[in-house]
Amino acid sequence: MATADERRRAVGARITALRERRGLSLSGLAREAGIGKGSLSELEAGQRNPTLDTLYALAGPLGAPLTALLGEDTGTEGTSPHLAARLLHVEHLPDGSTTEVFWLHVAPGGIRESPPHGAGVVEHILVVSGHLEGGRAGAELTAGPGEALQWVSDVPHTYRSDDGALGVLTIRSPRDPAMDPGEPGGSSGRG
Repeated sequence: MATADERRRAVGARITALRERRGLSLSGLAREAGIGKGSLSELEAGQRNPTLDTLYALAGPLGAPLTALLGEDTGTEGTSPHLAARLLHVEHLPDGSTTEVFWLHVAPGGIRESPPHGAGVVEHILVVSGHLEGGRAGAELTAGPGEALQWVSDVPHTYRSDDGALGVLTIRSPRDPAMDPGEPGGSSGRG
C-alpha cells in the first residue's frame, strides 16, 4: 500500500501531466480553478495534501474526471468538510466516457458546494440512509432511503443533509475531444 507521501506525489504528477496535455501554464490553471498559484505548485510537487474541493476545482478546467487526479485504486478516499467519498469502481467505456462510482457520506448539518464539472457530466446518487438534498444550486431536490437524484453537473451544485446521509454516487463524464490523439494538446486519453 502506498504511503501518504507517495499518494501526494502521484496526485501531483497526474495534475502536472493533465495540465501539460491541456497546454495550460501553472498560472493559467490556478486562475481557471480559482486556487493560488503557490498552492498549485505545492500540489504538483507533492508537498501539499489536496482536499476534495481542490481536486474538483482542478478537474473542471482540466476536463478530467476526479479519478484522473485522485487515482483509480478501489478504496481511495477524498474528503472535504461535511463530505467523504470512497472510490468503489471506475469504468472506461468504449465511447470514451468514464463512469466513476463512489460511496458517499454527507455529515449531518453539513453542506458541500461543488464547482461546475465539465460539459455533459452527469451525477446520479442513490440514497441508502438518511435524507439528502442535492442538485444544481438553486434547484436542489430531496431524496430519502431508496430514492435517487440526478442532475447535469456543469454548473455549481450542492449536497446537504440535516440527519446525515449515505449513498452511492455515480459520475459519468463524456469523452473529452481535447484529450484525443491528434488534437491540439491531445494525448492518448484517460485510460
